[in-house]
Amino acid sequence: MKISLMLLHILVFTACNTGALKTLANLPKTLNEVSGTEKTSNSSTIWMLNDSGNKAKIYAVNKKGTIKQTVQLKAKNHDWEDLTSDSKNNLYIGDFGNNLNDRKNLKILKFKQPQLKDTKIKDIAYITFKYEDQKNTPSKKKNMYFDCEAFFYFNNALYLFTKSRVKNNYGKTTVYKIPATQGDYVAKPIDSFFTGKDLEHWITSADISENGKKVALLTQQAVWVFQDFKGDAFFNGTHKVYPFKDKNQKEAVCFKDKNTLFITSEKGHDKSSKLYQLHID
Repeated sequence: MKISLMLLHILVFTACNTGALKTLANLPKTLNEVSGTEKTSNSSTIWMLNDSGNKAKIYAVNKKGTIKQTVQLKAKNHDWEDLTSDSKNNLYIGDFGNNLNDRKNLKILKFKQPQLKDTKIKDIAYITFKYEDQKNTPSKKKNMYFDCEAFFYFNNALYLFTKSRVKNNYGKTTVYKIPATQGDYVAKPIDSFFTGKDLEHWITSADISENGKKVALLTQQAVWVFQDFKGDAFFNGTHKVYPFKDKNQKEAVCFKDKNTLFITSEKGHDKSSKLYQLHID
């Protein structure tokens, strides 16, 4: 596994931009703990979900923050953390939140995108996995690198970006790759990246543009956009960082189009979660 370090990788060009977030809407109380969002192809609908402690439901939301459809899944929300989709009209839910690095039931739910008439989803395929390099469950404090809140679909595979809970190394993320088909897998590490040492640098969501040429990694206070990479060597091209002035805790990101991101935050000091839009180069 190769390590891509922010300051040392000679192939990476970093530029810093002001994260000029545009607030589109205050989200309803139902989505106070939104942790995943996805805009699917050829649709204006934004799908959202909440994390652990909430109902096993997904919500179709418009740009005004209005919930247009609520769909119950015949499943359990252990710790849902992110949402992605493929070109075959499938949605994927990452049930892989692992704060204590002690879970033995890490999984991804795969199902067909609901139609307008649908209020329940029963037909769900499960992709289960464990991390190849996690030697102890739970991990020792110095090795708590196996939480995850971020993933996306790309070329028939799912790419998971871990969230570090190690002091002074919170910005380390490791990329793992598993097939996007039902089964039980060992997730193998393929690359790593470092965004910074503090809590605000840990990875909370990820997405890839529909054309597969840009990757967005969200932290609590910035979004990192990678491009000019080949294949799935996402960190081996160039990247730009868009820091946010708004200090609300950012938890989910998805591409609206190749130059625009949707970003959501959990309920902040003003008592509401928010839907933002951000233009990127």
